[in-house]
Amino acid sequence: MSKQPYETIVPDSLDGINFLDSGLQNCPYHAYQQLRDEAPVWVDPITGFYVITRFEDLRDVLLDPAHYLNSMSGGQGGSRDRLNAERAERMHQLYKEKGWVPAPTLAGRDDPNHKQMRAMFNEAFRPKKINAMDPFVRDTAYKLIDAFVDDGKCDWVKQYAVPLPLIVIGQQMGVPEEDIWRIKAWTDAWVQRLGMMQSEEEEQWSVEMEIEAQHYFQPKFERLRETPDDTLLSEMVNRVIPEWDRPLNDNELHAEMMADTFVGGSETTTNAIAYGMKLLIENPQVWQQLKSAPDKYLKTFCEEVVRLEGPVQGLFRMAAEDIELHGVTIPKGAMINVRYAAANRDEREFECPAELDLDRNKPGRHLGYGSGVHHCLGAPLARRELYWAFRALIDRVDDMRFTDGANDFTVAPSFSLRALKELHIEFDAKAPADRIDPNQIDAAAGVSELGDENG
Repeated sequence: MSKQPYETIVPDSLDGINFLDSGLQNCPYHAYQQLRDEAPVWVDPITGFYVITRFEDLRDVLLDPAHYLNSMSGGQGGSRDRLNAERAERMHQLYKEKGWVPAPTLAGRDDPNHKQMRAMFNEAFRPKKINAMDPFVRDTAYKLIDAFVDDGKCDWVKQYAVPLPLIVIGQQMGVPEEDIWRIKAWTDAWVQRLGMMQSEEEEQWSVEMEIEAQHYFQPKFERLRETPDDTLLSEMVNRVIPEWDRPLNDNELHAEMMADTFVGGSETTTNAIAYGMKLLIENPQVWQQLKSAPDKYLKTFCEEVVRLEGPVQGLFRMAAEDIELHGVTIPKGAMINVRYAAANRDEREFECPAELDLDRNKPGRHLGYGSGVHHCLGAPLARRELYWAFRALIDRVDDMRFTDGANDFTVAPSFSLRALKELHIEFDAKAPADRIDPNQIDAAAGVSELGDENG
């Protein structure tokens, strides 16, 4: 049976905006426009969150960690838990009884604690180590696409967008490639809980899946304490944070494994690779332009994908004190939803913001990777994964199209993330004689960091 594409929902007024409605989530951009124009600081009547949508305001928030806190803005005691404190306590008890209660993650901490912990990750993600990953990222992208290119069709999400970043982060963490689909099941469960749209029974399932992942990783922690190796996971397990006079404990490690490592290191890049393909098929003139000069346009294309279809639609901060913004008082302790995806289409900042423009000036000037002290630690690696994902596509495929009747383009329900469930495409593969051997491409020269132009 053919799938019917979703119907775009355009709210009649601010009262019609509900970010927990799966229909609106399929295309939230009309709602974002309304909020930017009519209520740049909007109190969500359902969640009580203060939603901020204009680019300049978001940038100010991200660059002011003294007034907009990360601690208590997510995880235990944070945004999701505030919606139902009693239910949150039941989930907390489940962790205590069967696994490890996740400690605050790097992203959920404030300075000086955040700075002290991030220093360890900065060392692990230093440019020399990320540059050394280029050949592996390149070879993985070509290996994956070569596995299906002669079929003339694929589910782009399942066969390419999901495994590429998972294999890469698995390589860093010392996880065998055959285990990536187990890890994908755990990250899916974690992301669904983050999305705040589960019943209590569904949330309990997500917690139990995370606990299953904890029991998978715990023996690895213990082994690496006895026998360190050169993986990122070994670094995380053993490096002493000087100010703490200790390395991360088990509760901290388990929190990092799901939130900042496997979800942060794969899920968002998966979503960008998926939407990048969708955008190319919907904009054939851009595909022709990209193919004509990939060295000129490819890095800009990767930035435009993240800007236009933000894998992370929005995250959270907490007001450290009463804050006045656009005539609205945000009280101390209030949860603030910084809506990156709305800011990245703000016409006050971007010319023709809804267009995919390979000639855009300063293409890295978006908030898709955050900004300030909490700027995404994995952004350099994510940029490399996007680059090689689409460079391999250019080198292997002449043209592509959606498989007729096979896609409805619905997104997975989530308040915070934007993820295509599947994307069935057909394509015309290049003749074998016209395909480039990836070993002939200088991986180190292929990707130069575009950089975060927001500081």
